[in-house]
Amino acid sequence: MNEARDNVVVCPTWFTATPSDTAGWMTGPNRALDPERYFIVVPNHFGAAVSSSPSNTPPPFDRGRFPHVTTYDNVVAQHRLLTEELGVERIRLVSSWSMGACQTYAWAALHPEMVQAIAPISGSARTANFNKVFLAGNIRAITSDPDWNDGFYGDKPPIRGVKTMAALYAGWGFSEPFYRQEVFRTFGASTVEEFIDYFWDAFFIKCDANDLLAQMWTWWHNDLGDHPAFGGDFEAALGAIRARTIILNAETDSYFPPVDSEYEARCIPGGQSRPIPTIWGHLAPFNPEDQKFIDGALRELLED
Repeated sequence: MNEARDNVVVCPTWFTATPSDTAGWMTGPNRALDPERYFIVVPNHFGAAVSSSPSNTPPPFDRGRFPHVTTYDNVVAQHRLLTEELGVERIRLVSSWSMGACQTYAWAALHPEMVQAIAPISGSARTANFNKVFLAGNIRAITSDPDWNDGFYGDKPPIRGVKTMAALYAGWGFSEPFYRQEVFRTFGASTVEEFIDYFWDAFFIKCDANDLLAQMWTWWHNDLGDHPAFGGDFEAALGAIRARTIILNAETDSYFPPVDSEYEARCIPGGQSRPIPTIWGHLAPFNPEDQKFIDGALRELLED
């Protein structure tokens, strides 16, 4: 943190991500979020295996007994971390991807006096119905595996269910043009089947099934208006945001489409929706070319 204490950036984690994952994809030398220039805090959200999660919490709140956690629950805990432990009073920027973007909106709505700018990337302030269709398939894939055992599996976790989820996810994470143009070959896969094995299976089988389900509950129930301060009024919650806002959703994102971002931007004073021109769909931040587009917006917010 610098002497003026005005270089704080908060970068919440996304679905399945550890803080090192998020730091690896969002920060670095010559990136907009350069750790040599900014004091970057990367808090792990509940359920993501580093913070309190089904896989690491002792009884009686372990495994299938882990309590449900909302996006706001995460932000309340993160606010305590920053203010009580780190002495932070102002945040220059909150930005992250996917579930991290959901937390970004909540930060700005709940603490408008503290957050100066936000850049939600491939996320939304409220989980849309079509997004829930996607999540329902993932949830059923895991819970239909006999080894799931209502969340109380032992040394035989529901790997088949997680792999089924991975195959479902493959059709939503990237776009149809991504597959039509066979961009998956850049990952070393010669066929779609190999790509699912190399990329998607590897992405998810390292995760605990209960952790995945806990995070999907949070994702499903994400709604910026669902807080006592807003009484269920989604538009009022968006209108409470005072941070300079650029929303960055990929043109080809299947479950966080720019049409939702455009509506959210209209409800946020001075908000902008700036679609990422890409065929990489939801995973645009993994593409170096799309990172340049994202970093351009982040620099704009950081430097003004």
